[in-house]
Amino acid sequence: MLSAATEQLHPSASGLDERPLEDVAAMLIKAQMAAVATVSAAASEIAKGAQAMAQTLSEGGVLYYVAAGSSGLMAASDALELGGTFSIPAQQLRILMAGGLPTGVEMPGDTEDECAGLQEGLAELHPGDTVIAVSASGTTPYTLKAVEIARNAGAQIIGIANNPGSALLEAADIPIALPTPPELLCGSTRLGAGTAQKITLNTLSTAMAVALGHVHDGMMVNLRTDNAKLRGRAAGIVSRVASVDPAAAEAALEVTRGEVKLATLIAAHSVSLHEARARLGRANGRLRAALARTAPKETKHGDKTWPEQP
Repeated sequence: MLSAATEQLHPSASGLDERPLEDVAAMLIKAQMAAVATVSAAASEIAKGAQAMAQTLSEGGVLYYVAAGSSGLMAASDALELGGTFSIPAQQLRILMAGGLPTGVEMPGDTEDECAGLQEGLAELHPGDTVIAVSASGTTPYTLKAVEIARNAGAQIIGIANNPGSALLEAADIPIALPTPPELLCGSTRLGAGTAQKITLNTLSTAMAVALGHVHDGMMVNLRTDNAKLRGRAAGIVSRVASVDPAAAEAALEVTRGEVKLATLIAAHSVSLHEARARLGRANGRLRAALARTAPKETKHGDKTWPEQP
C-alpha cells in the first residue's frame, strides 16, 4: 500500500494519456505551481538553515550536500553554483550523491539503496560543519545513513523532504518540510517535489550569502569574475554602487584583480588597495558598512587614480 504523499496518485491523472498534449502540458504546469506554493510555509525554517550555513562558512567549516537521484541533482546544482556566484571556496563545499555525480546521460537508480563511499566521503566531518540532506520521500537509505554519520560526528543537519513526519525530518536539527501534492506522473519527484526542492535550496544559499555580506542591494558583490560576462557585470556593479563611470569602475577592478567589494571602495572613496582591505576587514566583509566610513585624508589619491596591487 502506497502511503507516502510522493507515491500517491494525483486525482486529476485519470485518462492523462488520452488527453491532447496541450492539455497535458497545462496540467503539468498547474501541478508544479501547486508544488511551488508549499515552499512559502517553510520560510522560517529556511531562514534558520541559511543562518546555520552562513555561520558554518564564516567559522571555516564545510557544507556537505548529500542526496540521491533527482534530489541529488537539485542539491548538486545549488552547490556547484556557489563558487562562481558568491566565491565560496571549493574547500568549504562537498557534494555526496549516491552513485557519484553523473558523467553521462544515465543515472542508475539502484544506488539510492547503496551506502558505499559515505564513510569515506564524510570522514573529515566535524562538529562545525553542516550537512544539507535532501530526499523527496524522506526515507532514502543513502541519505539517512549520511544523517546518521553526521549525527555521530556532531555536525548540524538541515533536512529537506516532501513527506512531513518522515525519518529525515525527524532526524534533522533544522527540518524543512515541503508537503507537495502527489505528482501528476505518480512518483516522479523530479517534477513538483524537485521544483520545490530547487526553490528551497536556491533560497537557502542566497539567504546564506546575504547573511555573509555577499549581497548589496540585490547585487552579487562577491562574484567570481572568471569570464567576460561576469567581468562586465562586476564593472556594472562597481559603477552603480560607487557612482562612477564604467572606465573608473574597470580601472578599480584591475587594481583588485576583479574583487568587486574592494574595487567599489577604491572607486567610491579614492583609497588605496591596502586601505580598502582594511576598511572591509573592519566591516566584517560588509560593503555597506565599509562604504559608510569616511576616507582618511592620507589615503586619498586625487582624481581616482590608485596604486597598483603590491
